[in-house]
Amino acid sequence: MSKYEIKNTEGKKVGDADLSADVYGIEPNIPVVHQVVTCQAASLRQGTHSTKNRHEVSGGGVKPYRQKGTGRARQGSIRAGQWTGGGVIFGPTPRSHARRVNSKMVKLAMRSVLSGKVADSELVLVDNLEFDTPSTKQAVAVLKALGLENKRVTLLVPDDDINTYLSFRNLKKVSIFGVSEATTRSLIDNAALVMSADIAKQLGEVLA
Repeated sequence: MSKYEIKNTEGKKVGDADLSADVYGIEPNIPVVHQVVTCQAASLRQGTHSTKNRHEVSGGGVKPYRQKGTGRARQGSIRAGQWTGGGVIFGPTPRSHARRVNSKMVKLAMRSVLSGKVADSELVLVDNLEFDTPSTKQAVAVLKALGLENKRVTLLVPDDDINTYLSFRNLKKVSIFGVSEATTRSLIDNAALVMSADIAKQLGEVLA
């Protein structure tokens, strides 16, 4: 276990959290992080790109001119790729870009990212982020008090904390996720990772 300071929404230290060294204190495995992040990014692609090949474009059906005697290169159809309006040769077609990595690699990648955030002092633990009512103004004040104004921030909140989600979702440089939605890609794509001490402990138990 290692100690990490906890701040309140006014930016003042209010205590220390015991973080698991097996989750927040390992040597980051960069190759595994890269593999998992690229896999997750690829899986987000829709794969709806499409072009028409020579069998799908309209027109053609007969030879444009006879085989020999014209002095020109022989042609079989005006639907071929070298003709204007012809099909696209080796063009993209709808497909899935999803890849798979095993769960042990995903957990190792998340542990590596969290450990890297601790080492770079980019992990911010707060005692309580819950809002009684949605308030973007209050959310801006919290970020300013924590010294995170104008930084790209990722917030992890409880899945059922609707008010906090509504408070932060419209801020330009802020990404907010429920704890069950957290991925390696979402944890690493920021300049500061903010969560409550309870969520940090929960992640430590799940990823250990």
